[in-house]
Amino acid sequence: MLIWTAKFSRKKAAAAVILMGVVMAVLIILVGRVPEEPEVPLPKLTSNEERVAYLQSLGWEVEAEPIETLQFLLPPDLAEPYLSYNELQLSQGFDLTKCCGKQVARYTYAVTNYPGQPEGVQANLYICEETPAAGDVCASGAEGFQVPLIQAGE
Repeated sequence: MLIWTAKFSRKKAAAAVILMGVVMAVLIILVGRVPEEPEVPLPKLTSNEERVAYLQSLGWEVEAEPIETLQFLLPPDLAEPYLSYNELQLSQGFDLTKCCGKQVARYTYAVTNYPGQPEGVQANLYICEETPAAGDVCASGAEGFQVPLIQAGE
């Protein structure tokens, strides 16, 4: 039988407890880190055909030509109504804050396959630096709505 004995002073015991606490805290932090999902690169949309194909890949059937095209400079800092609109964008993986202070183009297309509404529905696609920056599907009027361009489950 082998017996080990050790003599500790209160200072050494306190230092050992503190050291073990630090080691445990570091382990908890390292183990608790969730690896980020790799960011899917956004497609480059430089032509009308590419924009229409992108909308179709999201499940939207649209007219071949946009109803309206608009270019504008996004402000350096988002304020209303951009802040509220960006909440919709964040829910679908877009973020307008990445385009603050940059030129943005909005392309509006007529949607032909919205469930229950064969006409009057539009898809807005916002392009910043040739990549999708935001988007929505909407209808105006008494029963108007605005929903994400990228539907849940897509």
